[in-house]
Amino acid sequence: MQAFLKFGSGGVTATKQKPAGSSSGTGDGKKERKHIPWVEKYRPRTVDDVAHQEEVIAVLKKSLAGSDLPNLLFYGPPGTGKTSTILAAARELFGPELYRSRTLELNASDERGIDVVRDKVKKFSQLSASGKRPDGKPCPPFKIVILDEADSMTEAAQSALRRTMEKETKTTRFCLICNYVSRIIEPITSRCAKFRFKPLGSDIMMDKLKEICDKENIQFQDGVLDALMKTSNGDMRKAITTLQSAFRLKGDNSISEEDVYEIAGVLPEELVDRVLKACRSDSYDRLDDSVKEIMREGYSAMLLIVQLHDKVVEAEELTDKQKSIIAEKLAVVDKCLTDGGDEYLQLMDLCLSDHAAVVSLITDYGGICTAKNETFTASIETFTALIGPVL
Repeated sequence: MQAFLKFGSGGVTATKQKPAGSSSGTGDGKKERKHIPWVEKYRPRTVDDVAHQEEVIAVLKKSLAGSDLPNLLFYGPPGTGKTSTILAAARELFGPELYRSRTLELNASDERGIDVVRDKVKKFSQLSASGKRPDGKPCPPFKIVILDEADSMTEAAQSALRRTMEKETKTTRFCLICNYVSRIIEPITSRCAKFRFKPLGSDIMMDKLKEICDKENIQFQDGVLDALMKTSNGDMRKAITTLQSAFRLKGDNSISEEDVYEIAGVLPEELVDRVLKACRSDSYDRLDDSVKEIMREGYSAMLLIVQLHDKVVEAEELTDKQKSIIAEKLAVVDKCLTDGGDEYLQLMDLCLSDHAAVVSLITDYGGICTAKNETFTASIETFTALIGPVL
């Protein structure tokens, strides 16, 4: 069989002929451009490119100038540039040649056990590093370990990491990235310089999105950028991903505001209003149909809670006490959904319980509180009429 594959009938070696016009590269000798996600394509390459984090950048620049980088702890909302900042700093410290070999990046949400700390992190930390680049320029004689989403690590793994941070100070610097700094144990936070990353402002996000639209030749209608900022809530990564998805969906056509809301999974206003009207009605079947419609369309119950919360906050006809009652019930349902509760049951509980029925006050005062106030007023009038003759 091998002889048959290697030799033809005449004993000549059989070679695979390439199709006509094909070659190892393109006709002009240039490599074909790869399609990469825009999040990676427009990721900041230098520390100066990181937007809206002036305090963090100022401290990092001084540390980079002296090649004296402490252990770092970056925390803040997602999509604010935490990972991009430390990657840019490592690229400036070590250069493009040593960047890959001097950094170890782990996603702690996937690899968060104590075995990972004892195996990968400890072995990498014990390796020594030289103080020169291949081009002869000086560089710091240490390596960087980046632990993304470190707040998902177990307490045992964090305790093991604390010991490694103590022993390998001369050869390794650690950068922990998390969303909630309260989930990091105190012995680690005391050994790190803590930096809080703020949510990106509207003007910063608007400028970046406009820059991407200009470079990618994207046609969009009025209100698209505002819709992207509204749905992302300061998360630049989410805004860029939604913009790319909308561009792939529409192609050469203009992107509309409705396209952004559809891709982001935002519930239409008429559907939310329909649920509120069902809450004000006395029909269980109507309410059940409205909730089932949301489930059939595949909308997220968490997004519905967010939109209901926004309506409550913006409702001028509601008093502070009424808003607090509604917000309390929304918080309870949100906690149940976070713990894995069934979306249909939680939405029905939100709409049917005594506290959740106050949601009907969002558009008028025909709800429970108004009914209770009228009942209380009628009781006062009846009581006054009864004791009036006696007085």
